[in-house]
Amino acid sequence: MAQLMSLLVQNAILVVFAASFAARLGLPVPAAAVLVLTGALLAAGDVSVAGVVVAAVIANLLGDGAWFYAGRRFGYRFMRLLCRISLSPDSCVRRGESLISDWGGLSLVAAKFVPGVSVVAPPMAGALGMSVRRFIGFDVGAALVWTGLFLGLGWVFRNQIQEVLAIMAQAGGVATAALGVVVLVILAVRYWRRRAFMRLTGMPRISVEELHELLSGEEPPLVIDVRGKAGVQVDPRRIPGAQSYTLKALQQRSLDLSHAAGRDVVLYCNCPNEVSAAQAARVLLARGARRALPLTGGLDAWVASGRPTTVD
Repeated sequence: MAQLMSLLVQNAILVVFAASFAARLGLPVPAAAVLVLTGALLAAGDVSVAGVVVAAVIANLLGDGAWFYAGRRFGYRFMRLLCRISLSPDSCVRRGESLISDWGGLSLVAAKFVPGVSVVAPPMAGALGMSVRRFIGFDVGAALVWTGLFLGLGWVFRNQIQEVLAIMAQAGGVATAALGVVVLVILAVRYWRRRAFMRLTGMPRISVEELHELLSGEEPPLVIDVRGKAGVQVDPRRIPGAQSYTLKALQQRSLDLSHAAGRDVVLYCNCPNEVSAAQAARVLLARGARRALPLTGGLDAWVASGRPTTVD
């Protein structure tokens, strides 16, 4: 442990830069913990405060800037691809959209502290057309808040941190075993969430061809667009005749859904595995819909098939 601390003292700025940059790229690196530990070293006067802060801010700007450029260059499709490889694909798009819609540029600050969304906010901001100057301003501010908070925690609790490090050094194998138990608990929770997610995404779907045939029939289904406001802003097209209700609105008991009772309902989104549409389908089934089916591939599949769209 003493050797580890010595290594951190000698290379603190480089370690902070590398950990912060990796975290902003979405890699599972405990950058916050590195900053807290570095904050304890700053209190001892072993490390340059300015150097650490500048390194962290530059790393944040470079990492977030890469995602911002990708979102600006490739649009909403890139953000959905990013969410597909996220640890939480079921909430990645929806939470990213909500942050941008509700917070605007300040979402870049909030996203730093929201697991599963920190990597989504920059490309979403780029896809929504945020200016480069505005992005840089908000991202630098967000990096300063994020860096300052965790460095400050390390500074304030430096004595306790040193005690914990000393205990861990003495505990040896016991500390390693405890850390292993924590890791196993985290993996178990993630496995349970993944199982729940797979059950949701495994519900029956309807294809674009099947939907097109039903819309031409005597009793066409009710089609509902469950995309969030940000998603609609990026791609305002919709399936002709589709009604727009966000997942949050459908989940509210105050919303009148009597027009869906006893009918077939088809729901679509632009999210990984149509998960928002699947969640909305379960809500409608519970409230009297005869059938409620997510559209396989969502709006993208409808557009790719050459079917017509409308724009409000």
